[in-house]
Amino acid sequence: MTISVLTKRADFLAANRGLRIARPGFVLLARPNGGVGVRYGITVTKKIGNAVVRNRMKRRFRELLRAALPEGGLPDHDHVLIGREGGIERGFAQLAEELAIALERAAKGKGDPARRPRKGNRKTHGRGRG
Repeated sequence: MTISVLTKRADFLAANRGLRIARPGFVLLARPNGGVGVRYGITVTKKIGNAVVRNRMKRRFRELLRAALPEGGLPDHDHVLIGREGGIERGFAQLAEELAIALERAAKGKGDPARRPRKGNRKTHGRGRG
């Protein structure tokens, strides 16, 4: 089974409309991709920390996905891991266990309930420097 990496923003946005499984260290998004194969993507925002912290988290996620997806990944699905603030303090074995549980839940179609939509971008609500 070939595993490829998501690179296009549209693929990440599409995955966001799929199944969502939240864990303490990350959020897993899974969505069928129409027979393209198993693909994965990783997102870690600036809220998590500086570049060193974000890159370390991405390296850990990449390794977790490479280990888990060949046997635990959903066939013909996109998998996106979104880093959460608690993720960098968690042990690698603990993250691996949580990812296995999240992939099992995704395989059963048991996602978390949908989030409330955000009310626009917070930066544009007139809270300037003034």
